[in-house]
Amino acid sequence: MSDPEENSVELHGDEEIIEVIDLNEAEPAPDDLADDLEDVDFEDPGVDDEEGWETEDEMEAEAGQDDSELTFSKHTGLVFCVSLDPVTNSLAVTGGEDDKAFVWKVSDGEVLLQCLGHKDSVTCAVFSHDSTMVATGDMSGLIKVWKVEAKEEIWSFEVGDLEWLEWHPCAPVLLAGTNDGSVWMWKIPAGDCKTFQSPGCQATSGKVLPDGKRAAVGYEDGTVRVWDLKQGNAVHIIKGQDGHQGALTCLACNKDGSLVLTGSVDGSAKLINTNTGKVVGTFAAESDKVTLSSDETASNSVESVGFCNILPLIAVGFLDGTLAIYDLSSQGLRHSCQHEAGIAHLQWEESSAVVSTGSLDGVLRLWDGRSGSMVSEYRGHAAEILDFTVNREASFAVTAAGDYHAKVFCLQRPDR
Repeated sequence: MSDPEENSVELHGDEEIIEVIDLNEAEPAPDDLADDLEDVDFEDPGVDDEEGWETEDEMEAEAGQDDSELTFSKHTGLVFCVSLDPVTNSLAVTGGEDDKAFVWKVSDGEVLLQCLGHKDSVTCAVFSHDSTMVATGDMSGLIKVWKVEAKEEIWSFEVGDLEWLEWHPCAPVLLAGTNDGSVWMWKIPAGDCKTFQSPGCQATSGKVLPDGKRAAVGYEDGTVRVWDLKQGNAVHIIKGQDGHQGALTCLACNKDGSLVLTGSVDGSAKLINTNTGKVVGTFAAESDKVTLSSDETASNSVESVGFCNILPLIAVGFLDGTLAIYDLSSQGLRHSCQHEAGIAHLQWEESSAVVSTGSLDGVLRLWDGRSGSMVSEYRGHAAEILDFTVNREASFAVTAAGDYHAKVFCLQRPDR
């Protein structure tokens, strides 16, 4: 299938092409970007034990070990996602298989807001940049936005099957990617809408870059597009031999947005310069010999990626349980840290070289990116960890898991 015209834009309503966002000022401050966006003219619209037998004492000890400070147990199905409010880090929002999301205090688990009315599993739940709003999205494509303080729904919209949901970093603007490949952008709560052209396959992952002017989106066909949020066109399309040979699974950017790291079912991670659109690095598990055919995907896909903020290091988490830490300068493998089960998610701490991993064995682990050694591990879940997040000070983590629970773990380390 050939790519559609790269700079065409799908508009809803009248067919007049309009200026969408004025984001041309060089290195604008967050307030400037928020002011610009006020004038936006939109169109209306469980892992089994494979190691052998365990003694009764061992099984009882494992079943009884719970290192968490608090267990949130309001969900009645798998808990798929968790986010912390970015301003205070004192509130969490979790979404689950029970078609619900909850906003709750991490200190004592008190529920502040029940996000009801969804028609399918809530797989996306995120706070706005100023923590005043929460967006929740379910698999069927029903998206709702809630005012946290007022404890009420203020906006909703229905798209195709939802893949991801992302707030703009400094304005009340929400983006979403769908199964049909569309990328949507709304001004909240007005709901004014713009869409970015679909290449005809899933928009599997997306990230608004820190400059607030661009978004990087990965697709099922292995392509990555860097979108200009004002013009509505793809300024870079990364595909072909240099690009991925399988669907994108994850995407992260460095602090200034000049680099994007992507992961795919093809078993590799790609480092992309967002200013030039060039692939400047490729990383794969050294033991990985992945082949793709029309009816099979790689067995060792990349599930999560991330940049270290204080050192030139990146981390790549693989489905086979390998955490690979690479040096950005040499692009060489620095450490390979093995897990007993696949890695679902990873996150670097904001101001250290420690990277946390949540895996399918239900254990949260902290790793030293310099030495490659495990710093600590935290048990308590009876099923796989599906998502987690660490607060700014790296003093606690909140996990979401397949045992219907979310947990708060206090992160204690010898240097504290």
